[in-house]
Amino acid sequence: MKKALVIGGSNGIGLAISLELKKRGCLVDVVDKVGNNLLDENGIPFCQANLMDNDFSFLEQFKDIDTLIITAGFGRITPFEDILEQEIQNSFQVNSIAALKVLHFFFPMMKQKTTFHCAVMGSIAGLICSPLFATYSATKAALCNAIESLNIELEMAGTENRILNVSPGSIKGTKFNGGDNDLNQTESLAQTIIAKMEQRQTLFIPQYEEIFQGVLERYHQDPHQFGLQSYQYKQESGRTSSKPQLKIGYLSGTFDLFHIGHLNLLRRAKQYCDYLVVGVHKDASHKGKSTFISFEERTEIIRSIKYVDKVIPSEKEDCDVYLKGIVKYDYLFVGSDYKGTERFNRYEQIFADTDVKIIYFPYTQGTSSSQLRDALTAIGK
Repeated sequence: MKKALVIGGSNGIGLAISLELKKRGCLVDVVDKVGNNLLDENGIPFCQANLMDNDFSFLEQFKDIDTLIITAGFGRITPFEDILEQEIQNSFQVNSIAALKVLHFFFPMMKQKTTFHCAVMGSIAGLICSPLFATYSATKAALCNAIESLNIELEMAGTENRILNVSPGSIKGTKFNGGDNDLNQTESLAQTIIAKMEQRQTLFIPQYEEIFQGVLERYHQDPHQFGLQSYQYKQESGRTSSKPQLKIGYLSGTFDLFHIGHLNLLRRAKQYCDYLVVGVHKDASHKGKSTFISFEERTEIIRSIKYVDKVIPSEKEDCDVYLKGIVKYDYLFVGSDYKGTERFNRYEQIFADTDVKIIYFPYTQGTSSSQLRDALTAIGK
């Protein structure tokens, strides 16, 4: 292995694999929604991308890799009726669709006679009945079946390359079930995954002999009884979660005379979150200005942007949207020119005891609403 791409390599087992490959002298690139200081400390380049975005053009820069590892994915244990519709959509997008799109991009390279290593994180939940985990199980079942089928296609193409389906249960030392990254607990598994991948194996179930051989046997003997027992086990073990697995972002703006700067702002914000809410100002009186475009039309323009999931009328203060319970966002996005101001120093104090992160985007040079407004005003004179 000379050059590897790890998608989802900033956390959990993906991080452990990235660091292990780097330790072995492999050039490693990581693609993830957010970075990790350990990547910087180990000289591992990071490319920010949100797999819920349909734009996968970022893959073009990695055409020279000979190793692909996909570990990105998420899910939560909860009654099906408590799963949000957006969670269903997002879960399939990240766990199934995005993974298949990435595999599709690199599949011609896998079919060659030259060595190409690949491992993809499936799940034991994709191989068995998993009540209270139905959505996640469905997404992983789709992925596991696809990998099995693709391996047949690779075999029939005459190549020895294979895709390793890594289908674990819960992995200790990851954030998947609300834990923390602990490389002491994931390093050994990372080493084993790399070894299985190098051997061109097609399925690896960690703790198979100790736990999951018996689990699979019980499932195949009586799927219905297994499902009932699985349901009871999850209920009694306290593993269910009431917190939706959505990172919600919020930003506000007037968005008068919409231009590329606005689009770039929305694009960057969506890279951080799963669900982006945008507040549109009724007017520009807070800046002592008037708007050229009506509130209704500005709202409709923003609503039509693919990076935006929901549009609401803005509040006087961005923090009020959170404090009034209108949107319980995880990220508040704003331009870096607001950092250090009295207003945002106050916001940082307000959110100090919450999980809300304020993300300051650097101001980018280019077209601005002020420039367009001045130009239109000059034409009108």
